[in-house]
Amino acid sequence: MDTSRHSLSALFDQLGLPSDRAGIDSFVTGHKLAVGQSLADAPFWNRAQATFLRDALLEDSDWAEEADELAVLLSR
Repeated sequence: MDTSRHSLSALFDQLGLPSDRAGIDSFVTGHKLAVGQSLADAPFWNRAQATFLRDALLEDSDWAEEADELAVLLSR
């Protein structure tokens, strides 16, 4: 069982993306969700990333809060 504290940086690690502040800021600046688009359905994810995000949200996993935070950032 994973008991580590999750963060947005750790979510980016899970997704295989640069997870430092500059990397996160760059990703959020360069990617946006369309109005009404779910996080996992965005075209910029590969299949594994989309599946991870979809499962996190559908199963209300330990990563759901960070996935929601990312969705908010990408919706601004």
